[in-house]
Order: sequence, then C-alpha cells, then structure tokens
Amino acid sequence: MALDEYKRKRDFGSSPEPAGAQPRPSPPGRTPRYFCVQKHLASHLHYDVRLEHNGVLLSWAVPKGPSLDPAVKRLAMHVEDHPIEYGDFEGVIPSGYGAGIVMLWDYGTWTPEVDDVDAALTKGDLKFALDGFKLKGSWVLVRTKGGRWGGGGDRAWLLIKHRDHWAGPVDIAEFAPLSVKSRSDFADILSAENPDVWRSKRPAKGGDTGAMFETIIARALDISARRAGSTPLDKSGARTRRKTPARKSR
Repeated sequence: MALDEYKRKRDFGSSPEPAGAQPRPSPPGRTPRYFCVQKHLASHLHYDVRLEHNGVLLSWAVPKGPSLDPAVKRLAMHVEDHPIEYGDFEGVIPSGYGAGIVMLWDYGTWTPEVDDVDAALTKGDLKFALDGFKLKGSWVLVRTKGGRWGGGGDRAWLLIKHRDHWAGPVDIAEFAPLSVKSRSDFADILSAENPDVWRSKRPAKGGDTGAMFETIIARALDISARRAGSTPLDKSGARTRRKTPARKSR
C-alpha cells in the first residue's frame, strides 16, 4: 500500500502526525489538486515539497528549499508518500523519526502539465504549475543519477523553476520565512506546544542546525514564559531576575 512506509517509520502514540486513516481519491488528468511545502527543522533544515496524486502526497525533501531562479537546480530527494491529511500539519514532533519542528511554509494547488502523471514519474520528468502563496508558475522535477547531487540513485531528483512571469532572483526562503498557516516562525510554533521538550536533548546538537535549535529553544522558552507572565529563562534553564529601576537620589 502507498502509505505502508510512512506508517512503518512512525509511532502514532507519541507523534502528533496524522495516521492517514481517511483515504480519498485525487482528481485525474490535468485537474488542479492540493500541494504544500513544509519547512522542517529536524537533524537538518529542509523543505518538504508534497504533491497530491492518487490519494496521497508524493513527497520530495529539498535541503535548500525551492528557488525562483531557473538557473538554480535544487536537489530534491524522493521520500515516502504522506497522507493527504498531512497537508496542513504544523507542529512539534517530539521524538523518533523526523523529530523536530514542522512549519506549513506554503500551500495551494498544483496542475500537471502532462496528461499522464504516472508515466511522467516513471520517466523521471514531471512538469507542473503551482498556484500557492509563495510559489507560482511552471516547474519541473527531473530524476537524476546521483553523482554530485548526493548519490541518491533513483531517489535523487532536481527541482527547477521554468522561465516565466513568476521567475526571478528573489531568495524566496529568505524573503518569506514564516508560516502561511499561523504567520509564525519556528520559535512561535515550539512555544505554543512544549518549548521545554528539547532542553537537554534535541534532534541536532552540533553544527549550524544544532546552533539554530539552541537559539530557537531559548527564544521559545522566553516567549512561553512571557505568555505565562513569569520571568524568562537563561541558557541554563534558571529564571532570570527582572531588573528594577534604580532609585533616584533626592
């Protein structure tokens, strides 16, 4: 079944991710259907591009995120299909596979620019149009043969923007970093759930991602403390003292 791999990798007793218990058919031919991009801070930051087809979300992990520049080819690693219900998921995966923070970075509809999507996937050349909040216009996913693109064999694809009205030199990931669902950043999403969950053990401890997690966790704890009306925490987890105004000498 299409979602067997998805379900095998997850413990739905601890993960807030949907189990995909409600299958539904997807539109055929060149009919528009749902797409989303989820920004996922896990062991590494990446963007998950998901296209609805045959009742599931076909999924590719794009480490550097989509680029609007047609000259830029983004590595896109084909991963397991996801359930349709995953398409509006945003939240914290506390442990296990994919542990991290998931943001709904973009969503909308995608329309195949081919008559037979399955044949295009088999060939390794899927052309399509996006109509999202951040991503629009014509795109292509092209399967490549590893090499300098990561050695992923048949799993390695390239995501490329076609030249059209929506192409340009703007770094869309930098220009529009927030959630389209909640207008939140990672720290806001974490603070709304359990900002204390990774104080001693987080998905990535070293490198740039580990440093990013440290900053986000500290900010999330501060946001949570302010919402609760208490004093924020310092890096060790201790409460910081509120500064009192100095008395003026008479």
